[in-house]
Amino acid sequence: MKIGIIGIGMVGSTAAYALIMRGVGSELVLVDANQKRAQAEADDLLHGVPFAHPLQVRAGDYPDLVDCQVVIITAGVSQRPGETRLQLLDRNAQVFKQVVPQVLKYAPQAVLLVTTNPVDVMTHLTARIAKQIGIPSSQIIGSGTTLDTARFRALLGRQLGVDSQHVHAYVIGEHGDSEVLAWSSVSVGGIPLDEYCRQRGASVCEEDHHTIDKQVRQAAYKIIAGKGATYFGIGSALAKIVEVIWRDQRAILTVCTPQNEVAGIRNVTASLPNMLGQTGIIATLHPILDPDEWAALGRSAAIIRKALEGLEQETDL
Repeated sequence: MKIGIIGIGMVGSTAAYALIMRGVGSELVLVDANQKRAQAEADDLLHGVPFAHPLQVRAGDYPDLVDCQVVIITAGVSQRPGETRLQLLDRNAQVFKQVVPQVLKYAPQAVLLVTTNPVDVMTHLTARIAKQIGIPSSQIIGSGTTLDTARFRALLGRQLGVDSQHVHAYVIGEHGDSEVLAWSSVSVGGIPLDEYCRQRGASVCEEDHHTIDKQVRQAAYKIIAGKGATYFGIGSALAKIVEVIWRDQRAILTVCTPQNEVAGIRNVTASLPNMLGQTGIIATLHPILDPDEWAALGRSAAIIRKALEGLEQETDL
């Protein structure tokens, strides 16, 4: 499988590295406005291939995206310390109006995987541009809360002393401050959280809920304050999403894609558990939530919808 990556900053280059280490795909094409940077990253990554899996890596331009099955879009300006993802909207929307048409011109058959923040809004914008040339929204995916879900599971696993791969828990809604940790549907090894704790003599009390919620919700801010950017976690998440598409695994991940309605909010892009395969989104699943979580999801979707309305007022798309 041929994979394109647009934007070879820390996220794009880390995603490329993660793809190589996982042995995903057969060819990577790196595209960046700074062609010297793209070439340098391609050379450095290629030198790591002998220690991992056979894969071709090269720098290129938009015409080199022909025949790509997946194109990852990380292009855009970085999140500043203290800046919310939604505050990035105006700056990154302008970037996407230039980038997305060029990608679709040469790779209209590709699944587009958006990770630029605010990812919910940028994915929605990408889908609107794609719709103009007849590309279905199922082909347009945002990384959404995939990383947030991983953070939630990792922290729960550590709290419970169990491998996080056996913790089933989802973060849904906005990839940002209003995201919703769906505590009511958490299970461990197929057993509801409360029953698992009873059987194991473990405890996840209300205080633990608040602590984990805060750690998940504020993780990016803490990392950005400490080292300027987040890239290892999201790079790994992108590699996993691409692998699911490549292998047609039909895995369920909390990516985002345009929805007719989310918790009463119409025409919005928010993260929900989605089944992914070779052509993109196969099905969207709706987790069972308690009344408070349902209301929180509605508020989260409304925040995204408000941002989209502001975007619609400023663009003719």
